[in-house]
Amino acid sequence: METYTNPRRIPYAPTETADLYPESDGKPMADTDLHISAIIRMRQLLKGHLAKRPDDYASGNIMMYDIEGPDRTAVSPDVFVSFGVGQKPRRTYKSWEEGKPPDFVMEFSSKGTFQTDLGRKVSIYASMGITEYFLYDVDRRYLPVPLMGFRLLDKDKKVYTEIPMDADEGLFSEVLGLSFHLLDEGLGVYDVAAGQWLKTPEEEALARAAQAEQRIEQVEQRVEIETAARQREAEARQREVAARQEAEAETARLREELARIKARL
Repeated sequence: METYTNPRRIPYAPTETADLYPESDGKPMADTDLHISAIIRMRQLLKGHLAKRPDDYASGNIMMYDIEGPDRTAVSPDVFVSFGVGQKPRRTYKSWEEGKPPDFVMEFSSKGTFQTDLGRKVSIYASMGITEYFLYDVDRRYLPVPLMGFRLLDKDKKVYTEIPMDADEGLFSEVLGLSFHLLDEGLGVYDVAAGQWLKTPEEEALARAAQAEQRIEQVEQRVEIETAARQREAEARQREVAARQEAEAETARLREELARIKARL
């Protein structure tokens, strides 16, 4: 009897801990398309920012566990960054296996989540030892202010202190070295060291396209100016030639007239 062997190897297998550390909490990623877009964009910004730092990891919407065992706390942050753990793909984030909790977490608050984000999760993230916790109200309707941040000044006490806004109305993350700003089109992230706004790959492509179009316009304008200048020069040369020809004709006429006068003398 011929047997069939599956050539594809299963990358992982269920274990007795699958129920203890599930890979999903069964909840949707976000309440609305607006929230989903904002979350995905922030992940892209942070992943792009860390792309050349292979030890640093940015992710989100995966289950995170603080301690091993049945007393563990489970949470699924919208966005988080963890330094020194490597950029390998993960199904869950277990702090005891990674050797540390994440360093930065951001939640995108909505009508259905803002109370938890500003209440229970503040305590959870502080107790886990996450240095900074930021919240962004996409609708700008539910949090006390649309952009908030908390920082652990003393990790042993595990109590957050709210981060004040800068003079330029930015919220600075010491952990990331990035400043978050409320813009008309959403949440902007400014790289203080590089002196530039972070962009997603799509935004970078659009910016390059816009720059290319601008350079094309500049070249076309320069060509038009140079063409107009050459045309003016050509017209000036034509006038000069015409004037010279007219002068030569007048000189010839005067010489002929002078010759006739001399002939009559």
